[in-house]
This record gives sequence, structure tokens and C-alpha cells, in this order.
Amino acid sequence: MDEIPLSVLFGALFFLIIFSAFFSSSETAMIALNRYRLRHLVKEGKRSAIISEKLLERPDRLIGLILLGNNLVNFFAASIATVIGIRLLGDIGVALAPIILVLVFLIFAEVMPKTIAAINPEKIALPASYVLNVLMKLAYPAVWLINAVSNNLLSLIGINIKNKNNENISSEELRTIVREARILIPQRHQRMLINILELENVTVNDIMVPRNEVTAIDLDKPIDDIVEQFVHCQHTRLPVYRSNIENIIGVIHIRRIPRIMNDKEITKDSLTSIMVDCYFVPSGTPLHVQMLNFQRKKRRFGIVVDEYGVIQGVVTLEDILEEIVGEFTTDIQTHNLDIQAHDDGYYLIDCSVNIREINRELEWNLPSEGPKTLNGLLLENLEYIPKSGTTLKIDNYLAEITQVSESAIKMARIKIIDNEASNKDLKI
Repeated sequence: MDEIPLSVLFGALFFLIIFSAFFSSSETAMIALNRYRLRHLVKEGKRSAIISEKLLERPDRLIGLILLGNNLVNFFAASIATVIGIRLLGDIGVALAPIILVLVFLIFAEVMPKTIAAINPEKIALPASYVLNVLMKLAYPAVWLINAVSNNLLSLIGINIKNKNNENISSEELRTIVREARILIPQRHQRMLINILELENVTVNDIMVPRNEVTAIDLDKPIDDIVEQFVHCQHTRLPVYRSNIENIIGVIHIRRIPRIMNDKEITKDSLTSIMVDCYFVPSGTPLHVQMLNFQRKKRRFGIVVDEYGVIQGVVTLEDILEEIVGEFTTDIQTHNLDIQAHDDGYYLIDCSVNIREINRELEWNLPSEGPKTLNGLLLENLEYIPKSGTTLKIDNYLAEITQVSESAIKMARIKIIDNEASNKDLKI
């Protein structure tokens, strides 16, 4: 060592710092690689991505290789630094060399390279994979021996490296990914993707038209009344029943009406001839399941029934699609009458409106886990039929009952209030 010039020793130390920085940055970059982005690059046939994926199949071997190389470099650098310290400062150089070397390596071979790799893992990992792949082949016996010993020691404390973590992401994690991809995905498309993910948490009960609001044809009525109902109907499909809506016998599509006219009068028999069979949907069916059922059955209209076969309401394919893309109904006038904004910050709301619709329309967060309608939510909190003028607080929403019937709340005024608002004015 005494015969080697200092310039050569400093040059060797410089290159060892670079090698150490390479191993440090490679370790961080390979671990920080986005696995889904990597799989996409592999499908595109990018060679560096293919090599990286192969190396990451055995992370224990990859880490063993990187640490083996990094430690060898650091030991050689420590030896050279000690020689340089002795030749420049004598015995005191032996003490100062490790301190200076630690500072230099910590900054230039650890912190800086790993920070850069953490910020740009793909730019570092993919080029480095070529070098790491060659080193893996050259140092495989040593890497295999190191991993064999370390893996056996890990097994003694109950850790099996073959039990890899499941890389499948949950729906909640996927929602987070979609929300954070604001630059890559337009806001409207982002909402649609999130709505699709929400379908599994929503059932037909949440979006169905309840039975008391279902427009249907009673065949026991005079034919003139039935024809008049067809003329003013805003729906394309209507259930047909006799006497009671529980006795539904079929469904009529409005576009089939012209087929039975042909300059003839419409009769009840002709109406019966164009009816199709009812398609019944079990109450509580998740929307993503029901959408597939509609597709498989070639249907667009279903009648929701509970476990006893009692009709609860109707659901359509359009209702499910609106959960994904938003409202596209042409019945805007009726829609706006359900929720009316007032200047004092209150909203006058028809209590038969679905809570999910209110939350979506006003961007509120009314409780929707229990009752499906605003009437049900208010009654659940009051536990009795209130009088007009009754006021109550639900979370940070203040509701004032404005219209009631003998069995339900018809209308209410609601607004958002401060969480710290006083309850002294509430009349419940």
C-alpha cells in the first residue's frame, strides 16, 4: 500500500463511493417500483421491465446481492480510507478516517442516492436491472449461500419467505388510487369509476321506486281511463295488475301500443296480448349483481319483492346506469320539485326522496345505512309521528318538519349547521 500513489487511492475511493451509491439507489428503486406500472411495461415487452420483474420474484436474493455488493464496497473503502489517513496524518489519521468516511458515504452514497431513487424509482431501477442481472449470475453461489443461511434462521422465528403478501388491492384501495389520479383521469370519468366501485355496496332497495310511487295499470278500471293513463304516462314500461298492485299479471311496453291500434279500438284483451311476463328481483340484491342479471335475462325492468313475496317497488336498468353516470332523465321539472333551495340556507325536501339521492344532489352526508328515505330517517330518530313545526338535529343537520300525514312525514326543511350549534331551540 505504501507504494501506491495517493492519487490512485483517492481515485479508487471515488469509484467505490459511486459503486456504493449505485447499490444503495438500486435497492431503494427496486423496492419502490410500482408493481402495476411494471406489469404494464412487461406487457409492452420492455426488456428492462422484464428483467426487473424477474429479479423481484425473489426479493430475498435481490436484497442479498445488493447488500453483498454494498458491504464489500464499504469494507474496501474503509481500508483505503485508513491507509490514506495514516499516510497523511499518521496515527491520528486512523481515528479521523472512519469519521470522515462515514460522513462522505452517508451523504453521497446513502442519503442522496436513496432520495433520488425514492423520487424516481423507475428511472433508476430499470437501467440498474441490467447490471444487477449480470451481477446476480456472477455472484449467484455467494448469494445462494447467504440466503440459505438467513432464510433458515428466519424460519426458526416463524417467518417463511415463501408466504408472500397478497398483492391484490381492495376496493377501498382502488378508490384511493382513482381519487389520487386526478391529473390522469378527468373528473367526470373519475366519478364514474368510483360509482362503479360503489355498486357492490348499494342494493336495489336503495334506488328502487317504492310501491306507493309506482305508476301501474289497473285492468279493472274502464278502458277509457286506461288509455288516458297511457297518453299522459312518462314511463316506457308499466306494470299491469287487477284490483290490487300485489296482483301484478304482467308488464306493458308503451311502444307496443301502436301495434294493437291499426284503426281499431284498444281493448283489455288487446292489452293483455302485448304484455310480457314479470321479472321479479329479490330485495337486497347488490346493484352490480342485478346489472349482470338484467344483462343475462335480457331485461330492463324488474319488480322488487321481499322474502315473503310482497312487492316492495320497481327497479330499472336506467336506475342502475344513473348510479354510474349520474342523472340523465328528462323529467327535470319533477326532479327539481323534490329538493328546493331557499334563501335562508334551508332546503325544502319531499320526505319520500331517497337519502342517497339527497346526499348525491347536495353533496351531504346524511346517514344512509338504515332507512332509505328521508321520512324513514326522521321517524327513526323521533320514534313517533311528529306534529308540524317539530325540529330535530341529526349529526350536523337541522331538520324542521313542515308537513305530516297520519302515518308519515311529507315535507321537511333541512340545512347544515355548525357541530357546536346549540340545541336550546330544538323542539322534539
